[in-house]
Amino acid sequence: MERFASTAERIASEPAKLAKIALLAEYFRGLDDDDLAAAARFFAGGPFAARDRRTLALGGRTMVEVARRVYGFDDASLLSNYRATGDLGAAIGALVRAPADAMLFRDRLTPAVLETLFGEIAGASGKNANRRRAAVLERVLRACEDPRVATYVVKIVTGDLRVGLREGLVLEAIAQAFGSDPREVRRALMAFGDAGAVAVAAKRGTLHELRVDYGSPIGFMLATPVPYGEAYAELAHGSWIAEDKYDGIRAQAHVRDRDVRLFSRRFNDVTDSYPEVASALAAIARDAILDGEIVAMRDGGVLPFRTLQARLQRKTVDARLLREVPLTYVVFDLLAIEGELLIDEPLSLRRERLASLITPAAALAIAPFDPVGTEASEFVNRRFEAARARGNEGVMLKRFDAPYFPGRRGKWWLKLKRELSTLDVAVVAVEWGNGKRAGVLSDYTFAVRGDDGSLQAIGKAYSGLTDAEIATLTPWFLEHRLPASERREKARAHEIPVEPKVVIEVAFDVIAESDLHESGFALRFPRIVRIRDDKPVEEIDTLQRVREIYGEMRKRENVTES
Repeated sequence: MERFASTAERIASEPAKLAKIALLAEYFRGLDDDDLAAAARFFAGGPFAARDRRTLALGGRTMVEVARRVYGFDDASLLSNYRATGDLGAAIGALVRAPADAMLFRDRLTPAVLETLFGEIAGASGKNANRRRAAVLERVLRACEDPRVATYVVKIVTGDLRVGLREGLVLEAIAQAFGSDPREVRRALMAFGDAGAVAVAAKRGTLHELRVDYGSPIGFMLATPVPYGEAYAELAHGSWIAEDKYDGIRAQAHVRDRDVRLFSRRFNDVTDSYPEVASALAAIARDAILDGEIVAMRDGGVLPFRTLQARLQRKTVDARLLREVPLTYVVFDLLAIEGELLIDEPLSLRRERLASLITPAAALAIAPFDPVGTEASEFVNRRFEAARARGNEGVMLKRFDAPYFPGRRGKWWLKLKRELSTLDVAVVAVEWGNGKRAGVLSDYTFAVRGDDGSLQAIGKAYSGLTDAEIATLTPWFLEHRLPASERREKARAHEIPVEPKVVIEVAFDVIAESDLHESGFALRFPRIVRIRDDKPVEEIDTLQRVREIYGEMRKRENVTES
């Protein structure tokens, strides 16, 4: 693992993407098959392959307790390091020292050995599972004599390397290392869902042998938001279609031999939560992978999202809930059929084949679409109003000749929504970002002023500010951190509380009642509109204003339902 950690450190300090790829490719070329498979999985983002449903089930408290036992540090030192970096791996790595009670035999960590030990942790079960997981983790940390190795082992466990590598760059490194076509490498990963297996196949020249793996979710293609009422300049090039944007739960359906698996945006298996959808999909006669939205719907009419909330995260669904909150899976894309992966085919062909595959039935529908004509602006706005009248969020605009880009957001899919309203709020806590924003504080928890004058959190925003604005705010937040004793009651462990002096304007689509925040409400899809340097924190919006917006929203929903 010394070479792994050294490579990761060099990649993290290298700003250029091509240089990052070259460093990783060089490292991959020097590994045997077992280490190559494990290292590729680690660099791709986790301890196991994306298709592997195992989890380590190691909480932060367990990791800290085991590390403290091995390295003998005190809580104050760890807290100081964590405050400085916002990274548990870096915080623990800086405190690594030779264990006081050195063991006679110690594991020699390689990527393959570490992956095997991870398998032991994931496989622990029964009433003593936590103890067995902690014992194996202790073996792992005792083998980390190099602080860099300990740092990156903890980062792998937490699934956050923070070296500026996206999955796409890992795939390019695999292609460069073994002289493969990057498109074939990407296609193999989308089909098989295991970066390690893809790396070994690229090395052996057998990428073509990796087939579609049903039950292993493919990354969801994402849409770029565009503001309502503009000229929609993007539509001037290519042919486009318009679909309603449904206010539901995005889900990917895998159907094989009439067995159905449903996966959420986070790749969680949610099949048991939506039995009527799974039953409807089981009637499909051919193996397929579908993309769509699970929507609360009765008699062809869409119900408000708050209705669907009663069905979320339910492990068991009784007959009463099935009756009160009926669901429909609205399918809008076909990613694979039988053994054929369709992601490189144009949307026009995918929709044509989808129409021949599915017969609409109870709990199953195909999203209708209309071609966007030459008078794009007028058509889109008219289509948007019609979608809203049907109870949907807005409109999706899709290039009809575009392939499916898993996990990517670009200009091939656009989403058009109109914000419900905006609020001026105060930032009360921040978190370190991920990916290209790993070194900056880019995730902001914000609050409104409560009835008693206190600040009450109502949401968290990740998007809207420019990189330059975030880079400017990061040192300010670090200089204005609050002591741990002043953490908000419901704050999460990795949040850094800050002085509430930064005011931002936040747009959002929906307000929902929620126990997640002190305010009793949560904003759906919050986006930062701007920094309000002109407004003092004393003038931010109040909880009463939130209640007013919520009341107005409910009135409109009731009109739509009736």
